[in-house]
Parts: sequence; structure tokens; C-alpha cells
Amino acid sequence: MKTLLITRPLPDPVIAAAQELYAVTVRQDKSKMSADEMRASLRDYDAVLPTLGDHYSAEIFADVPNPRAKVLANFGVGYNHIDVDAAHAAGLQVSNTPGAVTDATADIALTLMLMACRRAGEGERMVRRGEWRGWHPIQFLSLHMTGKTLGIVGMGRIGQAIAKRAHFGFDMSIKYVNRSAKEMDFPSEQVATLKELAGQVDVLVVALPGGGDTHHLINAEVFAAMQSHAIFINIARGEIVDEAALITALQQGEIGGAGLDVYEFEPNVPEELIALENVTLLPHLGTAAMEVRTGMGLMAVDNLRAFSAGEPLPNAV
Repeated sequence: MKTLLITRPLPDPVIAAAQELYAVTVRQDKSKMSADEMRASLRDYDAVLPTLGDHYSAEIFADVPNPRAKVLANFGVGYNHIDVDAAHAAGLQVSNTPGAVTDATADIALTLMLMACRRAGEGERMVRRGEWRGWHPIQFLSLHMTGKTLGIVGMGRIGQAIAKRAHFGFDMSIKYVNRSAKEMDFPSEQVATLKELAGQVDVLVVALPGGGDTHHLINAEVFAAMQSHAIFINIARGEIVDEAALITALQQGEIGGAGLDVYEFEPNVPEELIALENVTLLPHLGTAAMEVRTGMGLMAVDNLRAFSAGEPLPNAV
């Protein structure tokens, strides 16, 4: 029986499904793999199911010139931690798990939007500290999200799911930047440039894939273009945002606040961000629902099943 390494613990139904196809080893360490572990995974297993943080770089593939592994079935829609060209050159196929993550990630975007607009994190911290002295009319005055304008950077599956929730749930006007126009069943406006979009919206959400093309796309120039009350949200990849520029914009009041589920040097969160009251910080909860993570895992296993049968991968990248 061929062998499979699953690089992090996954829900039991996923492990059971994988065991129908492979002799499975589950790495119990919940942190990302080291370079030596990744080299060993390519040498010692027929297939690998990696995830975010397992940085299969060109150097890793170069160090294992004749890998035993022939497929990387990534757990997650984002795969910028895998050098796909290098993997292909080494004879490996690569897949991901699109679709399964869309709604859960969009839900977290709306969670962050509401929390940041309504200062919910700040209020909860006050209650937990025992400092709340009761209601009064001007306490925690904040941004009313209903009816405002939402700007979305990247109108793919997740961006469209966010827009749908915001429009139908909160009567928000939708504007976006994207390489191509999108047809949706509600009004939306494509804006020519990111800087123009930033200046026209009350909430700006990033919903782009990571990678070299989007590294630091959100920078000091974008924050300077935003309105002083506007809220910035990132549920995509941390490295898309120049985190130092974001901290400066928040500290200097260039923008009204932020909500983050991802960080540039994850899991490291700068003390300057933690110290700010006008930012909501979540520990990468985007797809952290049992049924969603199970669905992602089963989609990865479906790709492995197709590979084992000599069929095209359903979600090849």
C-alpha cells in the first residue's frame, strides 16, 4: 500500500477517508514543518497532504532531486507556500481545496467588519477588565455599517460571497477592483485603480491570493488614500499588507480602524498592533468550522483518490 504523510492533525473523517487509499502517517506537531521534515517527506512518502506554513520552496525540491512523492494535495485554497513550478519540474502534481472555504471565509470577513465598525473588541475588553460603569448615550460611538460603501480588492469566489452578504444583509453599496469585470445578481461598480477604490469606500476588504504579485499591494499609499473613518479588513494573506504601514496609519489616525485574521509574519503579531484599541485581531479563524475543515480535508482526499486512479486531479494547480 502506498504511503501518505498528513502534515498536521485533521478531523477524524478526513483521516479515515485517507486510510482507505494509503498507509497514513499523521504528523502530530501543529506547527509548520521544518526544511528537514519537508525534504524527508519528499524522500520517504508517495504522497503528502501539506497545509499553510509548509513552505515547499524551489530549494527544498532542489535538495531532493529524485523525490518518491508524486503529489502534494494541499489543505487550503491558498498555495503560495508551494513553489508550484518547482514541484512540477520535480515531477509532482499539486492540488488545492477551492470552494470549500468560500462561505466560511466570507463569514469571518463580515465578523471582522462588524467588530471593527462597532468597536466590539474594545467594548468586550472593557467588560472583561471590570471597567464598564453602565450605559450612557455617547459611549463607544462607532461607524454604523448598514448602508455604507464596501470596497473589495479581488472579486473572486470569496470576494463575491462577501459582497453578497454585505449587500443583501446590510444594504451596502459594492465597489471593487479586479482584473476583469464580474456579473453579479446585485448592483456593483468596478473601479479602475486600487487607490481610487480606497478613497471611495467606508470599509475596504482584501480578498486576494498571496504570492509575489500581491506582496505589499496594500501599502502606505493605499492607507493615505482611505478616508479617516474608513475600516480596513484582511482575511486573505498577511504578506499582501505592509504591516508596518498599517500600524502607522492606525497610530496616526489616517484610517478609523482595522480587522485582521492574518498577519505578515504569522504567527507573530506585532506588539504595536496588540496595543491598539482600534484594531480587531483574530487567530486566522477563516475556515475554522468543523464541517468546513472536514470538507476541505475530504476535497484534498478526493484529489489523492483521482491521483491514485491515474485520473486528472479535480483541483489541480
